[in-house]
Amino acid sequence: MTSPLENNRVDEAASEGTARLPIEVAPTRDRELIRRLIDADRAIAAHALADLDPGELPRTRCYVARRGGEAIALGMEYSGWAPQPLHLFGEPIGIAAILEVGIRPRAAWVPTPIGGDPILDLRYETEKINPMLRMAVDRGSFRRYMGDATKLVVPLVPADSGSLNRLYQLGFAAWLPPLAVAEGVYRGIHRDGRLVAAAGTHVIGRRERIAVLGNVLTAAGSRGSGYARATTSAVTDALLEFCDDVVLNVRADNAVAIRLYQSLGYAVRAEFEERLVIRRSALALPRLLRRIFGGA
Repeated sequence: MTSPLENNRVDEAASEGTARLPIEVAPTRDRELIRRLIDADRAIAAHALADLDPGELPRTRCYVARRGGEAIALGMEYSGWAPQPLHLFGEPIGIAAILEVGIRPRAAWVPTPIGGDPILDLRYETEKINPMLRMAVDRGSFRRYMGDATKLVVPLVPADSGSLNRLYQLGFAAWLPPLAVAEGVYRGIHRDGRLVAAAGTHVIGRRERIAVLGNVLTAAGSRGSGYARATTSAVTDALLEFCDDVVLNVRADNAVAIRLYQSLGYAVRAEFEERLVIRRSALALPRLLRRIFGGA
């Protein structure tokens, strides 16, 4: 009969043997496997969960790392011109393998813990760091804004994409095609025939009942009238009709925006760093991206 001590030794030997097995990396479209490997809190993993929607998954490159047949890590990169969002989940050794032979972007925006990710740092140089807060709200905590500005809020449609892009160029670099407006939820305020405030969505995961709110901006001459609060409240309200959770990212130093979101019931769920990373072998790219995105 095998003693408990002998059982422990057998388990340890098996564990060591598994650790020595080769890591295999392959693309995957297995939605349930991907979902299982997204092991973070829903609010933290909102972007990745939303990418599981039928309309989003084909636009996302997904690689899984396996050891001895067991899936141990996942990498997800949204398609498009670099840099695009990159999400990494699972064991460090698996993530390292994915970055080596699977997903190998020249540049990417990556959410990392405060201080960075040692595995990522082996292959990428950080060119820009934005300290961020992830905030979230649900139907139970949402506080609808009831100020006078709510009477001015209207739904925005694909034909408004030109006005949206003109507004967003006032404050940050963005370009939205009509399709993005059609697939998202956008609300705005017009004054004197001009769009002066808007809020919308980055991505909506109808399958997972989760959405990421963003693109909140008020033209400089129209601030202080509650427009941002009114448009953000309207978008949040519309999303909570079919989503269980709505999340957003806000810069950690943007005290005005944080107070605005808190007034609507949003609460901080995590602190992280949004990093623009450049693959170390791409020698000429950092200088170009610094000119485009700013920084030292």
